[in-house]
Amino acid sequence: MKIATWNVNSIKARLPRVLEWLAAFQPDVVLLQEIKTTEEAFPALEIGELGYNVAVAGQKTYNGVAILSKSPIEVERAALPGDDKDDQARYIEALITGKGKSVVRVASIYLPNGNPA
Repeated sequence: MKIATWNVNSIKARLPRVLEWLAAFQPDVVLLQEIKTTEEAFPALEIGELGYNVAVAGQKTYNGVAILSKSPIEVERAALPGDDKDDQARYIEALITGKGKSVVRVASIYLPNGNPA
């Protein structure tokens, strides 16, 4: 299973590059940070056209994380462990069933320098 991570610093601003990269490298799972958009505004349709399922924990303008996967995604947690409120959308964790039915737990986390306590 090929897993990649990328701080995109705004999925909307980087969407053409993200789509080009996904098509060229075909990772099985991608963990995105700093998507800077809400779940509703995330470009799931465009990414889905390349064969990816999407799970998003986002917020308007700041932060936000996402998981893209060629296999189905089962979200286990969409808040920082120990901070169930997590109003800053910095963590998402999911189970991905890979080839051969093996299950892999993945997480996308965004922890900038100076993270508030």
